[in-house]
Amino acid sequence: MTNGNLIEVQGLRVHYPAGARSLLSFGDKRVVKAVDDISFAIKRGEMVGLVGESGCGKSTTGRAMLRLVKPTDGRVLYQGRDLASLKNSELRPLRRNLQMVFQDPYSSLDPRMTVGSIIGEAISTLKSATDAKARVKDLLEQVGLSSNSINRYPHEFSGGQRQRIAIARALATQPEFIVADEPISALDVSIQAQVMNLLKQLRRDMGLAFLFISHDLRAVRHMSDRVAVMYLGKLVEIADANSIYKQPLHPYTQALISAVPIPNPKLERERQRIRLKGDVPSAINPPAGCRFNTRCQYVEKRCFEEEPSLRQVGQNHYVSCHLVQLSGPNN
Repeated sequence: MTNGNLIEVQGLRVHYPAGARSLLSFGDKRVVKAVDDISFAIKRGEMVGLVGESGCGKSTTGRAMLRLVKPTDGRVLYQGRDLASLKNSELRPLRRNLQMVFQDPYSSLDPRMTVGSIIGEAISTLKSATDAKARVKDLLEQVGLSSNSINRYPHEFSGGQRQRIAIARALATQPEFIVADEPISALDVSIQAQVMNLLKQLRRDMGLAFLFISHDLRAVRHMSDRVAVMYLGKLVEIADANSIYKQPLHPYTQALISAVPIPNPKLERERQRIRLKGDVPSAINPPAGCRFNTRCQYVEKRCFEEEPSLRQVGQNHYVSCHLVQLSGPNN
């Protein structure tokens, strides 16, 4: 890999048959373009936040990167090998380095298994039973749980504790890269900060790289080095976290940032929120040209005819918009 990149996504596409989600659409030949030609990279030890509205393709992107969903096209390069094209037998040795923390801690843990069995399942193939048990206890303590929890079942824990168990399971094989798919959205607000701080600490201590998927822009800002914004299967902006929050350039990013509350009552009252008109178009039949053209307040004729590419407009700042110069479309 070049430039310190741990994992690279190149031209990734994930298309589903439209009929796969509905028995009423039998025989439908159309496809849902969940992810449609996106490219980005994550460096070793870096945390990249992926944000966007529900249904924009965030979770599908994360799953495709780990080959939990098979890409329709494109490449996912890890250690110089394309995960998207490997056979299952070739992929299996690499899976220990690539793990996932799922959104729902209530459904992602098998209720019939003890915590020790859940976390130790992957370790048992690598260590003896005695060593595996010791490793499970160490992992429980590492994520802030008592090692005495090893013989308890998931239903005996709160949502935040279950997510800590899920994180311990992801750490069991000593991975290099973790996809955290909405890891705090199912948790109480009082617990969310604890889980976010745990992930940041683990990243510092273990040098882990993360794709942190969330619709909560405040959480993404707190967690991420860089932020990628996704809309209707496309990446529309990527930049350092500070840059994208201080100077969002794409009109969609501007609207998202304007919706984030400011912890200052005076400023909150005075600022003007950007309200998008209409609904997100269908991923089965996305608009021609720029996919945001049906909701953009700056739209021009060119936006309906030509699809913008993701181009560099500043240092480490990339945006997909015909109208954007260094100052953004609203200046």
